[in-house]
Amino acid sequence: MQPFFVYMLTNKYNNVLYTGMTNDLSRRVFEHKTKATKGFTAKYNCNKLVWFEGHSEAEEALRRERLIKKWPREWKNRLVEEVNKEWRDLAEDW
Repeated sequence: MQPFFVYMLTNKYNNVLYTGMTNDLSRRVFEHKTKATKGFTAKYNCNKLVWFEGHSEAEEALRRERLIKKWPREWKNRLVEEVNKEWRDLAEDW
């Protein structure tokens, strides 16, 4: 079981990316979709889950999140497109 997740959200135009980390992906995506907390994702309407990966350790997930946040946008796009070429919302059926 992988209880920690690194994930990326975007808006409906796919022109803004947000990278985050959580121990409960479905809850966290729901919070983003409902704008439960004010911040970057609420301001830029980032509520479409386009990529995520699981990790068994919190420290590992945190390191990966920090690394991805430093990447150029092109690298992040490539990461998403490796598993989600259409940039569809991976949480739309949850």
